[in-house]
Amino acid sequence: MSDIARLAGVSVSAVSRALRGSPEIGDETRKRIVELAHSLNYTVNVGAQNLRLRQNTTVAVIVPSLSNLRQRLTEPFFISLISAIANALTDRGFEMLLTRVEATRTNFADAYFTGRAAGLIFTGQWLGHDQLNELALSKVPFVVWGEQREQQVYCTVGTDNLQGGRIATEHLLEQGARNVAIIGDFNTLELKNRYEGYLLAHRERGLEPAADLLMQTSFDTEAIERSTEALLARNKPVDGIFACSDLTAMTVINTLIHHGKRVPEDIAVSGYDDIELASYFRPSLTTVRQPMEAAADAIVEALIEQMKGERPASRRLVTELVKRESTAPAQMKPRS
Repeated sequence: MSDIARLAGVSVSAVSRALRGSPEIGDETRKRIVELAHSLNYTVNVGAQNLRLRQNTTVAVIVPSLSNLRQRLTEPFFISLISAIANALTDRGFEMLLTRVEATRTNFADAYFTGRAAGLIFTGQWLGHDQLNELALSKVPFVVWGEQREQQVYCTVGTDNLQGGRIATEHLLEQGARNVAIIGDFNTLELKNRYEGYLLAHRERGLEPAADLLMQTSFDTEAIERSTEALLARNKPVDGIFACSDLTAMTVINTLIHHGKRVPEDIAVSGYDDIELASYFRPSLTTVRQPMEAAADAIVEALIEQMKGERPASRRLVTELVKRESTAPAQMKPRS
């Protein structure tokens, strides 16, 4: 701001008033100051001003616009997450600004720096770890939904994905399945940990799943169908499938039925998330429930603490298994 004042030949306070649109500054002077600010890529941090004045009660919830990510606004899990966050913000007197940004852009925090929001919530870890650390060190208040990482200085709230993968796989093994496949996009940290839980459940029983039971696929219906068909074309037995999201599990089940397989009599299937559709799907879906309301409360509370100048610890919430018809314990016979 001092550079603008020097170039415009006015005081710093005059620059501040002009950029705020104060009527005390003449139109010609204001225009000259605004043009200089644009040429220097200067933006007023209205967010900081509003926080000092206790005026800004808006929180930006940021969703990426990359089509290959699971985080699409039409994806039921993220609809549930965003809805829960909106409720948590409303309960605490805040408004929500839902915004989408290109994950490859560098101005992903513009909602804060331009003053539209007093804090940020990122709906996943699509930003680089170093970028998030740098943003945290600049004292921007934000919380990330996702897994904790090593050497992390920013705050995350997520669920225990390793334990979730473990309990889903344990359940399939307890039902007698011995050739359990896993389907998902394991390029993400959350799903990598679900896969580690899948391996752990096997190894605790002295088992080692075949390498070709790991089906890497994007969260795309056609890709999931192709992976399921490739699994069936192995000419090796498969009697259980752990799908790493509920929509993936539903696509898997539809594909299995299309190819003449019965669920769960021939192949038992477990999902992950416990979206609302899981209980209405047929067969109703056994799945790992992520506690959305508790997660949203934890996210918003952590953000408010940061806005007060505090440094909240990251949190990892507990998941639970919800048993339904797609594994149907009462109908399945243990396999030898």
